[in-house]
Amino acid sequence: MIIRKRLAAGTCVLFAALTMGLTPVGASAADNPDGQPTAAPKVELVLDVSGSMRARDIDGGSRMAAAKQAFNEVLDATPKEVELGIRTLGANYRGEDRKVGCKDTAQLYPVGPLDRTEAKTAVATLSPTGWTPIGPALLKAADDLNGGDGSRRIVLISDGEDTCQPLDPCEVARDIAAKGINLTIDTLGLVPDAKTRDQLSCIAEATGGTYTSVRHTDELTDRVGQLVDRAADPVVNPVAVEGTKECTGAPEIKPGLYADRETFGEHRFYRVAVAPGQELRASVSVAADRAVNKDYGVLLRAVTEHGREIVRGSEAGDGRTDVISTGLRYPKPEQNDDEADEAAAETVCLQVSNSYSAPASVKTTPGLPVELTVDVVDAPSAASDVAALGLGRGWWLLGALVLTGFAAGVLWGWISRWRVAVWRTN
Repeated sequence: MIIRKRLAAGTCVLFAALTMGLTPVGASAADNPDGQPTAAPKVELVLDVSGSMRARDIDGGSRMAAAKQAFNEVLDATPKEVELGIRTLGANYRGEDRKVGCKDTAQLYPVGPLDRTEAKTAVATLSPTGWTPIGPALLKAADDLNGGDGSRRIVLISDGEDTCQPLDPCEVARDIAAKGINLTIDTLGLVPDAKTRDQLSCIAEATGGTYTSVRHTDELTDRVGQLVDRAADPVVNPVAVEGTKECTGAPEIKPGLYADRETFGEHRFYRVAVAPGQELRASVSVAADRAVNKDYGVLLRAVTEHGREIVRGSEAGDGRTDVISTGLRYPKPEQNDDEADEAAAETVCLQVSNSYSAPASVKTTPGLPVELTVDVVDAPSAASDVAALGLGRGWWLLGALVLTGFAAGVLWGWISRWRVAVWRTN
């Protein structure tokens, strides 16, 4: 089973592009303004080497043997541009001291250019040993991948729940995501039970990653290989920004893709400059990365600095753990010839609000992940081209339909009267 989190970057840009005609930006404006090559993508494979990995229930062999075979094949196929590392959890401590066992995580192979022979030799030494400190391992893996602006991905392979509570791996994953370091965690469960599946799914969803249930060696090999290859694909990393509670003092943002965090029921402001003859296009996605109550919504408003609403977009949901998106467009007309030669750009305040609430058992910190896409383009020649009571160019079609309907009605009435007259005569 694969659970895919439709992370806001793709959802936000796609939503804007399809429903509002927004061309994906961000890579040119916010991510790589100077056209310089981006940093190498980084991946760290985090492998559970706890005692339960001895179980012989994957194609007649042990879970550990399946993991080793998968790692060897993936190492052979890793793209040259990917910097790869390997971290273990539960690989070294065999004792019963929980405090010591919950610190048992180590980097088996450092993240960097891959020496396939050396990495395979390191993997061959592994033997199922101890505890399952997933939370501590994720924290260390995030540190291993820290630095640079390329894509970063953790691939966690485990066959059981974390045994080091109260450090909840789901909360660890949310904290990692809240740091805005553009790190995705994908999880794979080896012959998982329901509790393991729920925990690994929660970890993946918190960072926009995927969860996969694995019961065969070839499934594990294929999925890990796909995730490593995915790290080499071009991505647009959002720029971290922190909105304010009022328009005054809000951060000024330019066209691009931005990431923020918003608490339950909060609203945040951002400022965008729109010159005469330009059109502001914006969309926002808010992800419910944990259980939420039913009936919620997301609102995106463009308002003046004095609080007058210009235009809005909204969307509602009914309780699914998912991403919800909305967007808006605001064309600013050209100045007349008799007005100032260089009219000042208007500052438009974008307000992002949500009406999420959480059950009492769910922590509300860190806030929900927000991704905001902003673009400023040349406006159409007339505002009516964009929106006229919500119809835009559809007025032409509406008028044609009205006239056609009227003409058809008159014609049908005349034919009906003629037929009645003929019938009476006969």
